Amino acid sequence: MFRATLKSLLARKLRLVLSGLAVVLGVMFVSGAFVLTDTLGRSFDAIFADAYEGVDVNVAAKPKIALSEMEGEQTAPPFAAATVEKVRAVPGVAEATGVVAADGARLIGSNGKAVASFGPPQLGENWTGESDLVRLREGREPRADNEIVINKGLATAGKVALGERVGVLTPMSPKQDFTIVGIFGYSGDRDSIGGANEIMFTTPVAQRLMLGEPDTFNSVTVKAAGGVSDDSLRDAVAGAVGDGFVVKTGEQLSTEAAEGFKEALSFFNRILLGFAAVALLVGTFLILNTFSIVVAQRTRELALMRSIGASRRQIIGSVVLEAIAVGLIASVLGLAAGIGIGALLAWLFGKFAGGLSLAGLGVPAAAVVGAFAVGLIITVVAALLPALRASRIPPIAAMQDVATPDRPLTKITVAGGLVTAVGAVLLFLGLSGNAGDNTLVTILAGVLFAFIGVALLTPLISKPVVSLLGAIFAWSVPGKLGRLNSGRNPRRTAITAAALMVGIALVTGVTVILDSAKGSIGKLAQDTIKAELVISGVQSGPRPPSFDPAVLQRAAAIPGVRLVDGEYGDMAVVGGERTWVASSSNVAALRQIFGARPTAGDIDRLAPDQMLLSSDTAKARGLSVGSTVPVQLSRGDARTYTVSGIYESTQLTNPVVLPPEAARDFSIPQPIQGFIQLAPGASVAAVQPQVESLLADSPEVSVADRDAFIDQQTGQLDGLLTMIQILLALAIVIAVLGIINTLALSVLERTRELGLLRAIGLRRAQTMRMITVEAVVISVFGALLGVAVGTGLGAAVVEALKDEGITDLILPWSQMGIFLGLAALVGVIAAVLPAIRAARINVLGAIAHD
Repeated sequence: MFRATLKSLLARKLRLVLSGLAVVLGVMFVSGAFVLTDTLGRSFDAIFADAYEGVDVNVAAKPKIALSEMEGEQTAPPFAAATVEKVRAVPGVAEATGVVAADGARLIGSNGKAVASFGPPQLGENWTGESDLVRLREGREPRADNEIVINKGLATAGKVALGERVGVLTPMSPKQDFTIVGIFGYSGDRDSIGGANEIMFTTPVAQRLMLGEPDTFNSVTVKAAGGVSDDSLRDAVAGAVGDGFVVKTGEQLSTEAAEGFKEALSFFNRILLGFAAVALLVGTFLILNTFSIVVAQRTRELALMRSIGASRRQIIGSVVLEAIAVGLIASVLGLAAGIGIGALLAWLFGKFAGGLSLAGLGVPAAAVVGAFAVGLIITVVAALLPALRASRIPPIAAMQDVATPDRPLTKITVAGGLVTAVGAVLLFLGLSGNAGDNTLVTILAGVLFAFIGVALLTPLISKPVVSLLGAIFAWSVPGKLGRLNSGRNPRRTAITAAALMVGIALVTGVTVILDSAKGSIGKLAQDTIKAELVISGVQSGPRPPSFDPAVLQRAAAIPGVRLVDGEYGDMAVVGGERTWVASSSNVAALRQIFGARPTAGDIDRLAPDQMLLSSDTAKARGLSVGSTVPVQLSRGDARTYTVSGIYESTQLTNPVVLPPEAARDFSIPQPIQGFIQLAPGASVAAVQPQVESLLADSPEVSVADRDAFIDQQTGQLDGLLTMIQILLALAIVIAVLGIINTLALSVLERTRELGLLRAIGLRRAQTMRMITVEAVVISVFGALLGVAVGTGLGAAVVEALKDEGITDLILPWSQMGIFLGLAALVGVIAAVLPAIRAARINVLGAIAHD
């Protein structure tokens, strides 16, 4: 039996390739995700080991607000220079150096724009001299207040050279001009460390521009004297500086920094694995269909085996063995492809992140175990039902010319109804917020059950719907035959269409949600924001673009301007809880520009020790007008504010508003947005160019009218949608393979039938048109299912998010039309190879085929 199975497998190489290709692609995604995150993880380990090379102990003040990598950028507060002397006096310290290092120093390149960074920091630091890590390649160290040195990576990105005069933007100051007097690199002939852009000033200038205070630093690097261990020196320094500081060894800092990035990488890994799961779900439909067709084709062969003594267990074993062979081969190929894809993505990530130096490519155990576990399990599980069906073939079938009859759809329909109901209940629990801490898992399980349930119900509706779709092509004999062929086996058609349905449904559902979000936010902003012009920029890194506060005062003096407001924002600890806080340069704008309605107290003015709250925030925290709340900002000491007003919550209002004076202690003490309201009769066309001229020194931001600003903000969702569509394209590719597979195996199954059709006059071209019609009908049926299911899922999510501000359900009719059109094109493409094979059938050989 074992030898017979292997011979059967090797005799049908095309079937083996087609059925294994779906598993290859799914396994590729799984193993590629693990290879990518492992390579990047080890790269960051090496980067931070280099960054803290030569640092035995580091001293930094405790952060005012503790944030993880996923919550935002951690700000290290400055401390007095006297702390450096205190550290230097500790026994065992050979050298103590005060360091200024903060994110937010942006160089204006030769094109007049700030050099962007998509992830790595843009550090502004004080020059502390050359070291084993840092070496000047050109020029000298900065000596005057208007001199800087930059790393080679930044010089290349900004296309600037030694001796040039350049502009630099910093968190504490508007643009200032400096002369590049030096360009430095790193050990190992590297131009940057992890893609970070670094600008180094003299120490007084770095303190003023990066920390906002003279004679301050935000860390001290310490080198141990000979014979003193890092751990013992760390403990001695910690005792000397007290509880207000965090003292760690260089090794600890390196490990913790790398772990922070790995936390973000693990989140990214889970996203990739989620898309891999979708691809494998689609692949399961393909494999199930393949083995179902194979079992149907081998009915007589399997019956002969039963008649000569093969048991049911041996028949099941024969089919499962074939599945194991397919799974093993697909797993090996998928793992190899995954290693290649992981390496390619890591390389692209390194280039995108500004020249990240990658560690050597590694294949973690998780990638190998995941590849074989997924490949084998998915293939064997998908083959089990056809295997059980094969074991039930009676020996008497070997003595007849057997055609596989259609089985009743009662059981599968009932099962589909039950599974769909379970999915609907899970979705209701998850979307209504009744799943507790398991909301995401509940929603994902609901989507999975919904897809499986719809797939089980699909045979019930396939025959009438396919017949209706096929009527479009029924004007010719090939069209009529293609229509009849696509509806002759509802189960097979349903499974093939269901594979395409999953990918189309997910893309449609996400499109419905994001389009509804864009429409709702845009409408809300149009109805709420009463400002004709908005100053803002597109955030490309961890810090939002900002501009000089003086721009607000100058804009207010422009003829035709009625009201100007600058908005500041930061994370803070308010009453013991982390939350986003805002500060407004003109508190009256809360009502006049954003249409806020007071529910208690006065919201038109704020004293330096007062704060405003949204009604939702006040209710959640049990606060009212007159309540006092401690607030800790990124900088400075904690202060107590008194609630002086409460305003009605909307999706565009901040939970907490602090007085303008509080913005000095924000991590970015500059406005990140500006709103300009014009006087009656004033023209946007007249005022906008004058505001633009005020922003000449702020190349990261621009001024736009309200409609353009709303499009800019909501347009960021388009990038997210594009990324999701690209990742889901793999599932759609697998579904297309499923259509090709079904048609190819169907052509093999109908060899004699096709020979007879050719014998009675069906020409080659007509044969190809018949197969193409069959493919197009199945593809469009799957796309219709996907659009319908995706619209339903998207509408359910939008309904659940009404309280979050997504109030308008917007259906992407044009996108749906494109999906259906592409489905028809996919059908034509998928039919090419099977149609050519069908057209080339030898008529006499086909008639004699058994």
